[in-house]
Amino acid sequence: MITVSTDKNKLDVPFIQHFLKDIYWAAGRTIEEVQITIDNSFCFGIFLDDKQIGFARVITDYVVFAYVMDVFITEEHRGKGYSSILIERMINEPALKDVKIWRLATSDAHFLYRKFGFTALKSPEKMMEKVVK
Repeated sequence: MITVSTDKNKLDVPFIQHFLKDIYWAAGRTIEEVQITIDNSFCFGIFLDDKQIGFARVITDYVVFAYVMDVFITEEHRGKGYSSILIERMINEPALKDVKIWRLATSDAHFLYRKFGFTALKSPEKMMEKVVK
């Protein structure tokens, strides 16, 4: 049975860090850094028969803005619709119901997020960033 939980106590932090440390967007992230990101985000764990198979987190003010990060399903469980279940649960989370602007960055999952109404930025020229290495 698939379940999605927002209970941070259910999250398997070593599992999350093990996946993230080798993925392009989070390469090298330590377990301490992963714990800090979890502590400061609204998190979603997806579980198959109580074993965690994926994760997502949202940075938000709960009214104006939400930024989706670190979304993944383990390789052996991809292609089964679990990422859609995870994103749908996130988008429909009651605590996030008032959020007006949702954003994310992805290099390879545009098809997934389009199903939930995400589009390319309407005015990318207005967006700026600062990346510290």
